[in-house]
Amino acid sequence: MNVAIIAAAGQGRRMAGARPKQFLELAGIPIIVHTLKVFEGCDVIHKAIVVLAADQVAGFSSILEKYGLRKIEAVVAGGETRAQSVFHGLQAVDGVNAEVVAVHDGVRPFVTAHEIAQTVAVAKLQGAAILVSSPVDTLKEIKDGMIVRTVDRSTIRNALTPQCFHYKLLRRAYEGADLSDPDLTDEASLVERLGVNIAVVEGSSRNIKITRPDDLAIGEVLLKNRS
Repeated sequence: MNVAIIAAAGQGRRMAGARPKQFLELAGIPIIVHTLKVFEGCDVIHKAIVVLAADQVAGFSSILEKYGLRKIEAVVAGGETRAQSVFHGLQAVDGVNAEVVAVHDGVRPFVTAHEIAQTVAVAKLQGAAILVSSPVDTLKEIKDGMIVRTVDRSTIRNALTPQCFHYKLLRRAYEGADLSDPDLTDEASLVERLGVNIAVVEGSSRNIKITRPDDLAIGEVLLKNRS
């Protein structure tokens, strides 16, 4: 059984809105619902755990019912950091039957079912795999306000989600980590500390994380194009 953990416990302070960013709407539908619908339609994902801020958990069942989302096995409260939140989701996974766990940002609604399936398949073979995209801009290394060198883009990738791992591997990575560390911004960084090789799956730059107001406008365009 492959399980998705949808991390959506953030407050969205960079969005500067009254509502958490995952509940803002694209084409009249909450961003998190767009995201969950992709996982709902991905055959290799059998169950999903949604991690929300504590004050959002109780009312979320009505959203699941409204949009016919059937794969959600549990909705749990997150923690103070992303690592704590994902670990709460991991604790809700059926560890006896779980094979691959796919962790995905709730505000990345433009991932495709194909990208999810590819990443899960590679993780199943390799133990760990994450979705990535190639940077577009020229990258510079900076020190003390000055350019040190131009970075070779061919060796650099943007880390996207989902990030997929064998359940036991991800559990081991989390149980040995300081989950209060705010610098732990993705799951791969935890698994890297175990000395485990992580495979990459090339994905699309359209898989944006909606974080700032401008991202909403971009999201509306991407949604129209997808439709």
